[in-house]
Amino acid sequence: MNPELLIIEGVKKAVESLYSVNVEDKMIQTQATRKEFAGDITAVMFPLLKISKKSPEQTGEEIGAFLLSYNRNIESFNVVKGFLNISLSSDFWLSALDAINSDPQFGQQPSSGQTVMVEYSSPNTNKPLHLGHIRNNLLGWSVAKLLEVNGHNVIKVNLVNDRGIHICKSMVAWQKCADGQTPESSGLKGDHLVGKYYVLFNDLYKQEIEELIAKGINKEEAEKSAPILKEAQQMLVKWENGDKEVVDLWKMMNGWVYEGFDKTYHRMGVSFDKIYYESQTYLLGKALVSQGLERGVFFRKDDGSVWCDLEDEGLDQKLLLRADGTSVYMTQDLGTAHQRFSEFKLDEHIYVVGNEQNYHFQVLKLLLKKLGVDWYNNIYHLSYGMVELPEGKMKSREGTVVDADDLIENMVNTAKETSLELGKLGDMSQEEQNSLFEMLGLGALKYFIIKVDPKKTMLFDPKESIDFNGNTGPFIQYTHARVRSILRKAGEEKLDPKLTSAPLNSKEIEIIKLLNIFPEKIKEAGKEHSPAIIANYCYDLAREFNQYYHEVSILKESSHEIKLQRLLLIDNISKVLCLGMGILGITLPQRM
Repeated sequence: MNPELLIIEGVKKAVESLYSVNVEDKMIQTQATRKEFAGDITAVMFPLLKISKKSPEQTGEEIGAFLLSYNRNIESFNVVKGFLNISLSSDFWLSALDAINSDPQFGQQPSSGQTVMVEYSSPNTNKPLHLGHIRNNLLGWSVAKLLEVNGHNVIKVNLVNDRGIHICKSMVAWQKCADGQTPESSGLKGDHLVGKYYVLFNDLYKQEIEELIAKGINKEEAEKSAPILKEAQQMLVKWENGDKEVVDLWKMMNGWVYEGFDKTYHRMGVSFDKIYYESQTYLLGKALVSQGLERGVFFRKDDGSVWCDLEDEGLDQKLLLRADGTSVYMTQDLGTAHQRFSEFKLDEHIYVVGNEQNYHFQVLKLLLKKLGVDWYNNIYHLSYGMVELPEGKMKSREGTVVDADDLIENMVNTAKETSLELGKLGDMSQEEQNSLFEMLGLGALKYFIIKVDPKKTMLFDPKESIDFNGNTGPFIQYTHARVRSILRKAGEEKLDPKLTSAPLNSKEIEIIKLLNIFPEKIKEAGKEHSPAIIANYCYDLAREFNQYYHEVSILKESSHEIKLQRLLLIDNISKVLCLGMGILGITLPQRM
């Protein structure tokens, strides 16, 4: 039930009755009443003064009096300058609670008929996933889930960067140093094994550079002529020419990485509807570049390379094909975008990519516009800030990144230690405890990352994220377990939560108001592509419950009718917390 719509309709009736003028909805401005004033909804009088031809205060008094007589759901009103503050009756909020309780998919929006693609993850197959990938994956998955709840048909995709010089570096180092080592023989996950040789390549490369410099070669020349780098470059040429030995090695090592990635994705709880591979898509844009050349949108330089001049748009010239005819990332993205819009008739394509690629996506849209496609503006770059640590930034080549698998394991272990210290395990079996530790550790990680607005750079502090008392996943998870504990005890006492029309106290009305805006928060978060809005809403709801729990008696309430109604209220708090946290991919425990 939307109280603002109720007031808009009432004010329209009041203006028609009092001033004999019909007004459109857009003339009626409403908002939640500010906490320092009595009321639930405030109607702004200033836009109506030309119609009433009276002062703001007098207009408010007249419209307020009409509403009081017109609608039994309106209990009282007060006027502060040009603001009409309206209080709704306990019966209205009971009806709102009944509507929430009757809707198992509360917040789910009707079908929009729109198809949206969300691309996220996009890892390289030369190293395991790290903390930055965790933010990308969790953000991408939760945005996709959020858009589904907003009624869109969502396609979740991953573009794996499985080719290029960085992949060849791992392959060269493995050939030189691995002595046939495999994930099985090493006991390492496949992605960790390949990442080990990527770091090793960098170590060998640095060593060769130092040796060349010691022989009198300048640093810049040494960096270009190091033998191991030339081997990697030659291997890339062989790969592009289809050399069987190189391709077989590439398939084997990438296979190890995919198996490793899948284990990490599964533990994170993220998935994809379709996976694209750069090795299969990197040539797609060449045909579009040829079309652009024919139409004079692009131009060819003397060395044979192809460019687009974006100086009139305040940018620079953008390379699309190298002099040797090979494609660049932009060429590929032109091709894959064209392929996807043609295949799926997309209404929107969201790329979840860090903010260091803002320029890339600005150029991508401009190039598509110049190529004359009508969907260029349906591309949306969900630009998110980097994840930093108290120790500073991470560096892949030097092996100083925070590995995703290690971080998840550490979070689960921290959840275990914290739970044991606080004694929050009751009489759980060991299996139940292990399941709870996993739930809490991943809940802490996901919530701490998702609660931050995507556009912001964030500082990840594992210890802070596991706190049971702050704005954290475990706080919300523990709150939910507390609610379910009360409801279990009620069940043991044969108490059936239900609406009884018992009067509501002010705290209960505030909670119902908060529950009631969940659908609006869903819409707002979908529009902003920001699951952070849902995360912080869930925290507010959990906090309200805890205040309520400490202020009122539930199971010990003497009035049977009030007791049953309070049980219904907290049951719906549990339901909305599960729906909201489910959008974030976070599971809430039934008991702790």
